[in-house]
Amino acid sequence: MNRIALIGSGNAFFKDEGIGLYAAKYLKENYTFEPGVDIVDGGTLGFGLMPLLQEYDEVLIVNTASDEDVPAGTVTVRDCDTFLEGSLIKKTANEVEIAEMLQICSLTGNMAETSVVSIVPEDIISVEVGLSAPLRAAWERYIDTITARLAHAGVVCTKRTDGGMKLETILENFAAPSVALGRGF
Repeated sequence: MNRIALIGSGNAFFKDEGIGLYAAKYLKENYTFEPGVDIVDGGTLGFGLMPLLQEYDEVLIVNTASDEDVPAGTVTVRDCDTFLEGSLIKKTANEVEIAEMLQICSLTGNMAETSVVSIVPEDIISVEVGLSAPLRAAWERYIDTITARLAHAGVVCTKRTDGGMKLETILENFAAPSVALGRGF
């Protein structure tokens, strides 16, 4: 059986750049997966994520990818090669590190089958936890694209019926994390 990891990548303190983290947390709290999927808070670990690309059979990275040629909220799915061949503008350290990490790992010959589900951000400058209007409007499409990509990898994604955790609660938890209150990833 393939070992699968979903890595939420981004920086929650720069508004839209945190959407990969929010999506990973949302999926962790609101879905079950068969077979299981390890959901990882990749934050801004960049090169620190390399071992995951070598330990798992399949990896799905969810993040932002700046692109001035399409509107904010545009969602893309790219395999590793397509992601690296693209002419994406890398505006954040996290975007640069993810691309460099994938390049290095692809040269080793020991790398998971890797896909990247990205959304084009509108605001990665404001220092606040939250999402711009275009990313809020694209939220469900982003989540649906991620679950469709997992389904493509053979994972059955089932939405929980117990209410789970809403996006607003996730944003509040990232804005005021607390170990004592069980807030955070």
